[in-house]
Amino acid sequence: QDRPVVFSAHGVPKSVPAEARAREMVFVDATCPLVSKVHRRMMRLHAMGYDVLVIGHKGHPEVEGTCGQATGPVHVLSKPEEIATLQVSDPTKVGYVTQTTLSVDDTAELLKALRLRYPLIAEPERTDICYATTNRQAAVRQLAETVDLVLIVGSKNSSNSNRLRQVA
Repeated sequence: QDRPVVFSAHGVPKSVPAEARAREMVFVDATCPLVSKVHRRMMRLHAMGYDVLVIGHKGHPEVEGTCGQATGPVHVLSKPEEIATLQVSDPTKVGYVTQTTLSVDDTAELLKALRLRYPLIAEPERTDICYATTNRQAAVRQLAETVDLVLIVGSKNSSNSNRLRQVA
């Protein structure tokens, strides 16, 4: 109780800081500002009565934190083929947010399918994918064209590392 707890840059569900307060714990919320922006968008969409689609990897800490902000219907999508079986409350009131560490290419394919199924889908003004993630993916893609081997060193469960392995 006398040591601060630091919440991950991935963000945490609303219930986590609430529990920390209830236990009178000292905590630091280190949620990335771009992830916090995704959380605020989720809450705005729910306040307007929208079902929110979270485009991301099921079980990823960022997706769990984002879903933990939900005050209404939320659906996690990872692949375009999941869209066909998706059931929403009102097809005219659907919006989406994305995990910030996704592959730009994979996300574009999924968004294309979503726009076909839900022509009135509420979209963010700009992508939720982190600019650093986008820049790293572009740099690795460019580097891979000019060298024989690219080594990506990172955790097996890191979305960033796994996306870089895809583009290399």
